[in-house]
Amino acid sequence: MKKTVQQVAQWLGDTNTFDANLVVTGISINTRTLQPGDLFIPFKGESVNGHKYVKQAFEAGAVATLWQKDEPNMPTDVPVILVDDAEEALQTMAKAYRQTHQATFIGITGSNGKTSTKDLVAGTLSPYYKVQKTEGNFNNQLGLPLTILSLDEDTQFAILEMGMDGYGQIELLTKLARPHHVVITNIGEAHMEALGSRAGIAKAKFEIIQGLQENGKLFYDGDEPLLQELVAKESQLETVSFGFGTSNAMYADAIEADEFGSRFTTHGLIEGNFMIQVLGSHQVKNTLAAIGIAQAVGLSNNQIEASLKNVSLTNMRMQLVNGHNDILFINDAYNAAPTSVRAALQFVATTNLRKDKWIVLGDMLELGDLELTYHRELIEAIDFNEVNQICLYGPRMEELYKEIQEKQPQANVLWTPADYEPIIQLIEKQADAHTLILLKGSRGMALETILNKFQ
Repeated sequence: MKKTVQQVAQWLGDTNTFDANLVVTGISINTRTLQPGDLFIPFKGESVNGHKYVKQAFEAGAVATLWQKDEPNMPTDVPVILVDDAEEALQTMAKAYRQTHQATFIGITGSNGKTSTKDLVAGTLSPYYKVQKTEGNFNNQLGLPLTILSLDEDTQFAILEMGMDGYGQIELLTKLARPHHVVITNIGEAHMEALGSRAGIAKAKFEIIQGLQENGKLFYDGDEPLLQELVAKESQLETVSFGFGTSNAMYADAIEADEFGSRFTTHGLIEGNFMIQVLGSHQVKNTLAAIGIAQAVGLSNNQIEASLKNVSLTNMRMQLVNGHNDILFINDAYNAAPTSVRAALQFVATTNLRKDKWIVLGDMLELGDLELTYHRELIEAIDFNEVNQICLYGPRMEELYKEIQEKQPQANVLWTPADYEPIIQLIEKQADAHTLILLKGSRGMALETILNKFQ
């Protein structure tokens, strides 16, 4: 972004005059990462007031700062843009910059797979276009505006992840981004506490169409009945369903996995054979969204096939990692909800990567009143004929431990409420070059701590 301080002030309704030579080249909300040329935004939180760091921001190279009108002691020796509310100002700037930007914007939401799909879409397009995408978890009411404002002016595709934990949040984000195409990866159970049901989650995710541009397309998980119902109510909406069911506009089958990734065949809207360096049928489904987007923007099957072979995902998403003693880990420890855990367990049950199969499961968080039920019900997704060792970590996983002891007393199962060490010791004693170990848990459980001991 290259806008003068005067232009930014006009976006925000500040009528003061600023030096025409002052140019904003970035936005910062943290003096520790601020770069010369940034506009500093001081947020007021319950425990931290960013206005206290304005002097520090200019020492680091800021060209200007916002300042909330109700905050006393405004500095007079530096360029200051007055605003009523810093968060609203950030969103106003993002909306204004978005209106001037010529990139094609892609919005992605869903209960699981948002980041993987974002990576897959960006990786498929990036050999042929200049692409920028949401970095890290910058997918909320602060992160998405910052992502938009970080876009280079010559970026051709902006891939924006959109997260939420309540109604109205996706609508806010999609109306800021005004995407040309949108994706809903799936509907799971995350944020059940706030939204009450999977139907409520589907409704909140479906808000993404509120900002969709005219002639834009919605790509959605066509295997999900809740999304089918919502799509049926929007007759004017151009949609592309994807999944494994043959009634989808685009579906995949013949999925095969090895230590290099997954191979599969697509039918319907796109006919072809593809390969990705990622494991799991759920990642194949995410890839269908990327293939559909790529075709919609003009790439050929050969171009899509070539770029997909080299796409890499953000770490800790069905990531194969070799450990000590040639133990093979699947690091899927970035996050977990019942839907994604079941998908990972299905992969373990069906894979031939190794004969000795272990699963290490950590608590699933943010599931609301039914969280203990969801943990107990995971017993239905474990193939006890295929899994040789089960390790459970976290207080909620006690529910699954009890269920296994009662219904599958012959199973090898270990539960530890708050200490990784028993699991680490068991791996050290019993796992070897024939062992495959899945690590799957919510972010707060940090199961990668176990993997770190073997690298």
